[in-house]
Amino acid sequence: MAETFHRATAADEVPDGSATGLIVNGWPVLLARSEGKYLATIDRCPHAASELSTGRIRRGAVMCPLHGARFELATGKCIGGPYKPLMLFETRIIDDWIEIAVPDAAPGFEHMPVRQRA
Repeated sequence: MAETFHRATAADEVPDGSATGLIVNGWPVLLARSEGKYLATIDRCPHAASELSTGRIRRGAVMCPLHGARFELATGKCIGGPYKPLMLFETRIIDDWIEIAVPDAAPGFEHMPVRQRA
């Protein structure tokens, strides 16, 4: 599947130890900064379909806010659970902007998170 880089956000908009949810070329993306590195994954838990960007970032991992599963941001691997790994997206910084490579094809239903109502 072909991928293209897209400008996502200014690099200084994502403080270290934090994450944000973005839509990049139609794809739900969790963009995190951990130990100075920008990491991007799909913003959807493979088990509960919840938005991971509303979860806590700690020690290079994101915790699903719905059921507590933890996923390594660098590899997408689930820590201590049987869930599928997260889809990863490549990042780069160009002129102080974070660019994220997402598939050129539109995301399918299986890629979209279920949003919780307040």
